[in-house]
Amino acid sequence: MALGDFFRNLFNRSSHVDRVAAYVIREHERGRSLTDILDDPYVKNRTTPQERERLLDRPEVIRALGDDVVGQAKAES
Repeated sequence: MALGDFFRNLFNRSSHVDRVAAYVIREHERGRSLTDILDDPYVKNRTTPQERERLLDRPEVIRALGDDVVGQAKAES
């Protein structure tokens, strides 16, 4: 039972981070700054600081936001 819970949580976390990444991309397309998006309660309540850092390494986020925006956000954190 515990092993099943481990894998269920592992896969739920991944899909959850996927949803947050999609939110970050969508909000950026609406014109919000990456700093504001990462400070958003939706993002902060659903991710750890480490997960937020890893969001900036995801290829789809880098493509959507641009290398310069992601690099600047990494430098600020």
